[in-house]
Amino acid sequence: MKTLPVKERWCLWSIPLLFIIGSSFHFLFELSGDSPVVGAFAAINESVWEHQKMVLLPVIGWWAIAFLLKGTRDRINRRKWFTGSIASLIVSIMTIPFTFYFYSEAFGVHLLIVDVFILLLAFIGGQCIGFHFYKYSKGIPFYVSIIVTIVILLIFILFTYYPPLLPWFKDSMTGQYGIS
Repeated sequence: MKTLPVKERWCLWSIPLLFIIGSSFHFLFELSGDSPVVGAFAAINESVWEHQKMVLLPVIGWWAIAFLLKGTRDRINRRKWFTGSIASLIVSIMTIPFTFYFYSEAFGVHLLIVDVFILLLAFIGGQCIGFHFYKYSKGIPFYVSIIVTIVILLIFILFTYYPPLLPWFKDSMTGQYGIS
């Protein structure tokens, strides 16, 4: 039986770790005593938008830390690696609303177990697409990856404090938007 190359195993083994860390981001805001600083990066309510934060820092952190720990030793191409990180981040973030709205609106149901599976699916899809971009793309310039990551982070922070009055940002439990 052929074993996967180290980088592929690495990406696959990251999925359960990211799922555990991402799941904790559902509770961090409340555990912090509703800290506005923690709220900038962790889910603050039950809106779909806030649930997307459960993948935000875990994905960014994994790709950055993995590069810092293994980049030089494993001769990882920085340009391709951070292109993969952006692809992973975008796919992970977008998987959550697409799958949530599909299953909840198409079938008229809302089940916690499906919501949990959506988070896992977001990490699986993101990591697989990210690694695919690393392996097969030429990559975008490193500084573009950094700028895109920063812009995404700033958008999440901004919409935590100043959310648009759209269903995507509405807390399904309280009907409120953002940090109140």
